[in-house]
Amino acid sequence: MSIVVNIYYTGTGGNARKFAEEMESSGTASKIRKEEGNLRYEYFIPMADRETVLLIDCWKDQEAIDRHHASPMMAKIAELREKYDLHMRVERYAADEGGIPEADRRFMKE
Repeated sequence: MSIVVNIYYTGTGGNARKFAEEMESSGTASKIRKEEGNLRYEYFIPMADRETVLLIDCWKDQEAIDRHHASPMMAKIAELREKYDLHMRVERYAADEGGIPEADRRFMKE
């Protein structure tokens, strides 16, 4: 069962976006994507809140998350969060391994 973690980074003066841009340009995000058990690591900007950046972070299991939290990447993330004075809100979800039910597929266009 994979775990999806949504992290909402919020700051002022465009700092959340600057944080995400530096995570990408420094190669830190790329390194995290290569960590064992990482399935997804992507930043998004909510249309209704330009001072927030959403990170969708998906891991194979809790053990993969624990390894990530013990990795050198966490020190870099903490350093950048502090640099940009960001606050966080976190949501965790267990992925629906069964996929999209057929009843819901009729609302989708592929």
